[in-house]
Amino acid sequence: MADIQILEAGGRSIPVVDEGVGPAVVILTEQGEGVDYLDALAHVLVEEDFRIVRVGTVASDARSGVDNVTAVLDHLAIADAWVGGHGFGGTVARHLAHDQHERVNGVLLFGVEAGDDLPAPVEGMPVLVIQGDADEVNPPANGEALRAAAPGLVSVVPIEGGGHRFPATHVGATSWAIEDYLDWD
Repeated sequence: MADIQILEAGGRSIPVVDEGVGPAVVILTEQGEGVDYLDALAHVLVEEDFRIVRVGTVASDARSGVDNVTAVLDHLAIADAWVGGHGFGGTVARHLAHDQHERVNGVLLFGVEAGDDLPAPVEGMPVLVIQGDADEVNPPANGEALRAAAPGLVSVVPIEGGGHRFPATHVGATSWAIEDYLDWD
């Protein structure tokens, strides 16, 4: 596994892991999880010729999270990428896609947080929701509601038996859903 780097930006310390070559996919961890939380998923995706950049979600709010990811993209000279995340990390990814749609090719959500302050999907930008069918924190209904709000933009792939931590416990099914959706395999 790649080493964790700490990017110092604007008085913030942002944990980052950058590994692999190929099209960039930025993955934001669930709030409270370390940047190493999705090591196994990242390893599988790197083996499939993705450049995986993991960013620890150390922000207390989505706006700070967007600033952190922007600093990482700038530091690594990534002009555009697929951006996604687990739980709160996905919320940050949704805000980033809305605010900087020219840098975001599409959004990958590992479970969908609910809330009135979340931006709608960006017109014309694809969104893949990978959803644990037993997730009680971010229940499947949240992903289905997002798909209903943006038909044609949002696709949902359920992970059978997946609880809230499914990106770490169901690595094969999660990575397959990403590889299949992006068709880079």
